[in-house]
Amino acid sequence: MAGRINDEDVKAVRDAVPIDAVVSDYLQLRSAGGGNLKGLCPFHDEKSPSFQVSPSKGLFHCFGCQEGGDTIAFVMKIDHLTFSETVERLAAQAGITLRYEEGGYNPTNQRGERIRLVEAHKIAAQFYVDQLESPEAEIGRKFLAERGFDQAAAAHFGVGYSPAGWDHLTRFLRGKGFTDKELILSGISQDGRRGPIDRFRGRLMWPIRDISGEVVGFGARKLRDDDNGPKYLNTPETPIYKKGQVLYGVDLAKKEIAKTSRAVVVEGYTDVMACHLAGVTTAIATCGTAFGGDHIKILRRLLMDNGSARVIFTFDGDAAGQKAALRAFEDDQKFAAETYIAIAPDGMDPCELRLAKGDTAVADLVEPRTPLFEFALRQIVGRYDLETPAGRAAALDESAPVVARIKNSGAQHEVAVQLAGMLGIMDTQFVVKRVAQLARWARDRGGRGPAPQQRRTHQGQQYEASAPSAPSGPALTLRSPAHRTERELLKLALQRPELVSPAFDAYGVDEFTAPPYAAVRQCVEEAGGAEAGIPESQPYLARVLDAAPDDTVRAMVTELAVEAILRRSVDEIYAGDQLVQVRLRAVDRRIRDVQGSLTRLSGQGDPAQLAAVQNELWVLQQYGRALRERGADAL
Repeated sequence: MAGRINDEDVKAVRDAVPIDAVVSDYLQLRSAGGGNLKGLCPFHDEKSPSFQVSPSKGLFHCFGCQEGGDTIAFVMKIDHLTFSETVERLAAQAGITLRYEEGGYNPTNQRGERIRLVEAHKIAAQFYVDQLESPEAEIGRKFLAERGFDQAAAAHFGVGYSPAGWDHLTRFLRGKGFTDKELILSGISQDGRRGPIDRFRGRLMWPIRDISGEVVGFGARKLRDDDNGPKYLNTPETPIYKKGQVLYGVDLAKKEIAKTSRAVVVEGYTDVMACHLAGVTTAIATCGTAFGGDHIKILRRLLMDNGSARVIFTFDGDAAGQKAALRAFEDDQKFAAETYIAIAPDGMDPCELRLAKGDTAVADLVEPRTPLFEFALRQIVGRYDLETPAGRAAALDESAPVVARIKNSGAQHEVAVQLAGMLGIMDTQFVVKRVAQLARWARDRGGRGPAPQQRRTHQGQQYEASAPSAPSGPALTLRSPAHRTERELLKLALQRPELVSPAFDAYGVDEFTAPPYAAVRQCVEEAGGAEAGIPESQPYLARVLDAAPDDTVRAMVTELAVEAILRRSVDEIYAGDQLVQVRLRAVDRRIRDVQGSLTRLSGQGDPAQLAAVQNELWVLQQYGRALRERGADAL
C-alpha cells in the first residue's frame, strides 16, 4: 500500500480547494448571512435548507442531521470515498503533487479504487472522442449529422465512437497501466473467452458524468444492423456508476437549473443535445431507467424547492411515453416544485422537433403547458366511457385517490373541482368530499406508526432530539439560559477567538454545564486555547476538530463553528457579556455548593475547616458582586 499522505500536503489541499466551490457542485447555495451559505442537505431529505457552509472557516454543518466537517469530510461522505482517495482527488483538481511518508511519491498502481476507475473512464472517454475521427466512424458521424449535430456539438458533449474490434480500448488501457481486474470492475471491459474484451464495440458513445463532472459510465447507441445488441447499451452497475443516481447532462445543466429554478427532463441523450443547442440549457435525462426518487433528490438540491421552481417532463407522445409520465406522477409529491408535461402535438421528441422545425420549436415545446397532475388524470379518465353513470363512477374510483395524494390542502381542493369537471359530475362538492375523505383515511393509516419526535430547528432555538432514524446530536434544550449563553460563548471562541481571548482560556471545563459543551471546551484547550486562533485561521479549527474524541463531539464543533452568532453586530462588549454570564453562573453554582458545605460543617466543630469554607464563601460572594457591577472588567 502507499504510505500515509504528508500532513503538509493534506493542509495544502484543504487550503487550495474552497469548500463552497466543492459543495456547489452538488447543490445550490444561497446567502445565509454573516458570510455563510445555505442549501438543502444532500445527506437527508428536508423541505427547508438547514445545511450551512462557512467559506471563511472551510467547514459545513447540517442542523437537521448533524453531518459536518471540512472539505475533505464532505467529499468523503457524499462520494463514499476513503480519506486517501478524497485527498488524491482534490489534489488532482488543485494541481498539487502529493508526498507519502512511506515510499515517496504515490505510485500509480496504488491509488484508491474510485480514483482509478474514474481515471480509466476519463482516458476511455478521450479514446472514444479520438476514434470518432477515424474512417471506421463515418457511420457514427453520419448518424449525428442526420440528427442535426455537427462536429462542434459532438465535441461539446464529448460524443465518441467505440471501434468494432474485440479489444482496442482494453489493450489501450492496459498500456496505460490498468489491470484486467480494474477494467472488468469499471464496466469498460467484460470477460471474453481468452480474457477481457471491450464491452462497447462499433457504437456511438456518450460519456455519462456525475454532478461534479467526472465520467462514471457510458451510453452506447447501435449503428449497424448486424449488431444484435439492444438499441442503447449502458455501463452496468459499478462501484462508481448507479444508473438510478445519475442524470445525463446534469454537469452541464446544473448552474442554469440553480439560477432559473427550472429543469427540463427529456428521455434520451440526443434529446438533451437538441435542447441545449436550442437554448434550453436546463435539460437532463435519465440513463436507461425510469425517473425516480434518487433523481428527484438530485434535482431538489439544485432547485432548492423555492415556490417558483418548475420541472417540465418532455416524454414521447406514444404509449411508452405516456406510461413514463404516469410513473413520474407517482413521485410528483416529492417535489415542492410545480411539475408539468410537454408533448409535441405530432408526438415528436425534442431531437426530431429541432430537426423538423428548428430551435424555436424546441424552446416553445418546453414552456410549461399542462400540469403533470392534469395529464395524469386525463390519462386515467380517458380510459372510461363518461357518457354512462357507471363509467363516471369507475373513473372517479380510480382518479380520486390520485388527487387525494396531493399534500397541499388548497391545491387538493382545486384539483378535485377540476376533476369533477373532467368527469362531467355536476355535484362538485360530492367529488371534493370524496377526495378529502380518501386523504383523511390515508393520513390515518400513515399515522398508526410511532409519532416522530420534534426535529431540531435552525440555530438550535428548539433543540430536542431528532427522529430515531436520523443521526442525532446531544439532547440539549436552549430554553435554558445557561445553555444558550454557553453555546454562544463557544461559538465566539471558535469563530471570533480574538474577542474572548485570553479570558476564555482561563475558564474551566466544569464551567460549561452541558456535557457536549464541556467536551468542546476541552477540545479548544487541547488545541492550544482560543488564543491559538489569533489571527483566525483554518488550522486552529482543524486542531480543535482533531482533538475531538468521537464523531458526536466533532459534529458539535462543526455545528458551533458554522452556526450564526445570535447578534448581528458582534463586538468586545457582546463577547464580554457572554464571558461574564458563563462565569457568573459558575460562581453562583459554587456559592450554593459552599453554602451547603458550610451548613454541614456548622454542627461538627472543626474550626479550621469551617474558617476555610467561610473564607471561600466570602471571596466568591465578593467576586460575584464585582462581576455584576463591573462586568468584563472584573474577569
